[in-house]
Amino acid sequence: MTHIDKLHDSSKLLRVEEAVVNKFKDSITHSAYVNRELTMVVRKKDLLKVLKYLRDDRRFMFKCLMDICGVDWLGKRDERFDVVYHLLSVHKNMRIRIKVSVAEDEAVPSAFELFDAANWFEREAYDMFGISFENHPDLRRILCDYGFDGYPLRKDFPLVGKVEAYYDNDLKRVAYKEVDMPQEFRRFDEQSPWEAMTGNATLADNPNTFSEEEFK
Repeated sequence: MTHIDKLHDSSKLLRVEEAVVNKFKDSITHSAYVNRELTMVVRKKDLLKVLKYLRDDRRFMFKCLMDICGVDWLGKRDERFDVVYHLLSVHKNMRIRIKVSVAEDEAVPSAFELFDAANWFEREAYDMFGISFENHPDLRRILCDYGFDGYPLRKDFPLVGKVEAYYDNDLKRVAYKEVDMPQEFRRFDEQSPWEAMTGNATLADNPNTFSEEEFK
């Protein structure tokens, strides 16, 4: 069998990196080629120029927008979110990742005019993270109900949600009510999973309270 490293030509992505950095010196804040992947961080105001360059330049031809996703850095930095774009060049057999940082009260320029696929991808990022996209033609929820409260993939969204659905025998239909399930506030730190469980750090050290008879 042939190892994947023998099929991967790193020189192609390194040429992409060099060309983009040289052309947009003031627009690229960070660039790294790690684990056979090229990631470039772009200033928000220059995002569309960089995406258009990658799409149209015949040396690269990144014409397929494969995904747009969000990353929540709650409490880690001033600009809370990253918006991540994954591009594919079928002609050149290359992939690239473009990232832009945005604050909670800011909007990212919509890439809809460059890639049709950005329409639903941006709606999903808005629906899940509450990230707004400037000049999007139809920015509304796509996965959650229109009356849904909050953004499910934000780190401060409750694990069990804010409301739960149930069947109301009186109304003879599905209804909603507020979740009545006390839970401790989640702490977002760099501890181990056991230590990060608020109020349960010593759970693994507790003696076994089960009897073998219970499992017979």
